[in-house]
Amino acid sequence: MREIHVNDIKNAVAKLCIDANYFISEDIENAFKTCKACETNEMAKDILGILLENAEIARRDEIPICQDTGMVVVFLEVGQDAHIVGGSLTDAINAGVAKGYEEGYLRKSVVKDPMDRINTKDNTPAVIHTEIVDGDKVKIIVKPKGFGSENMSRLVMLTPSAGIEGIKNFVIETVKIAGPNPCPPIIVGIGIGGTMEKAAIIAKKALLRPVGEKNQNSYWANIEAELLEEINALDIGPGGFGGKTTALSVMIETFGTHIAGLPVAVNIGCHVTRHAEIVL
Repeated sequence: MREIHVNDIKNAVAKLCIDANYFISEDIENAFKTCKACETNEMAKDILGILLENAEIARRDEIPICQDTGMVVVFLEVGQDAHIVGGSLTDAINAGVAKGYEEGYLRKSVVKDPMDRINTKDNTPAVIHTEIVDGDKVKIIVKPKGFGSENMSRLVMLTPSAGIEGIKNFVIETVKIAGPNPCPPIIVGIGIGGTMEKAAIIAKKALLRPVGEKNQNSYWANIEAELLEEINALDIGPGGFGGKTTALSVMIETFGTHIAGLPVAVNIGCHVTRHAEIVL
């Protein structure tokens, strides 16, 4: 049994909150460069250039890439041979979020109750998803989720008869409805199967994959490619001003489901789709 102190978790979460908001991931930055070289729409080229410049300024000056520094989603993989000591794991994560958002000068956007709308003033509580895994380590993934993109996400409970065409139609419809609102070019996370909540969680987890990484199942990899082509033919483009780069990538994750169901969730990530991780 290996002990991990809650202070180490708090400090790790604080740093991850800052890093995720300051530094765009290399895969996304490379995708901007590739798409800029392929674009024929001059406005789209200019916007992709601005996004690259913005990322460089954020990295150089250590300031947020976007003014919406998001609500923090945390994916935890806790080894069954790890023992958390010194206090509550949940409290440590929320303390880390509060510390990171204060020290990193990150906008605090979370309200305590959906109706009273009173700001908690420290960007807590975080949304925490915990999985027990083999080993004695703890993997922490911090994913600040801005609501320009989160608000454009959707879920539907299809019946099995809807088939793959029903899934594709729902995804394309969701992107059309979103239009320029999620700050394209977007990354499209799709969760298929499980139950209502499971589909939504795996759709969000899909956004953790590097841009361009294919599903390991060749069938779903082909569907990802087909959807990406159809989405980029919509001519929404970077910033919503037209062009071939509406989406950088489409990521599908699946899970077993009931014989009577076909849950489908689409979680849209904006052009910075932030996340950072550490293993303790």
